[in-house]
Amino acid sequence: MKNELKVPLHTNLLLHCCCGPCSTSSIERLNEIGYEVHMFYSNSNIYPKEEWEKRYEELEKVSSFYSLPISKREYNHDQWLEKIKGHEEDREGQGRCAICFEYNLNIAATEARIRGFSYFTTTLSVSPHKRSMTIFSIGEKSEGFIPIDFKKKGGFGRSIELSKMLDLYRQDYCGCEFSIPNSSQK
Repeated sequence: MKNELKVPLHTNLLLHCCCGPCSTSSIERLNEIGYEVHMFYSNSNIYPKEEWEKRYEELEKVSSFYSLPISKREYNHDQWLEKIKGHEEDREGQGRCAICFEYNLNIAATEARIRGFSYFTTTLSVSPHKRSMTIFSIGEKSEGFIPIDFKKKGGFGRSIELSKMLDLYRQDYCGCEFSIPNSSQK
């Protein structure tokens, strides 16, 4: 297969994973291209902590299915809340989301450096509800970021298929308490 990203094949890559379902087709595509993927989970934006834990458990299923290593950063929702302070009322997809992307991608970039990865990317772009160009413009501020629009080439649809096959929990909100649709969790 053609290496569409102009990065040496069989390169180790840190993959920031937002959740199990979004990771499925992203990993499949990276494997097809020829990357050696290491999954990474941080996502302190996710609320409540029980939801963060559930999403990590689902990610472990994906890790097992693809036989990939996975690591995580400890949950620190208070730190995330401090980062987005003043943007709590922003609509989905506006300023708060860009700050959240920056928060998570900066953590992933730091993790990549600490672990010796030359490259990293994120599964965030698989969602049709997220603007890939916003994610990419933020990610490209960090050395080694590879902008891959995982929703292209049927990526989102494929993530749904794989999630059903693996019997993964598919959440109905992005993660933070401000994105919970009319729910008692808010």
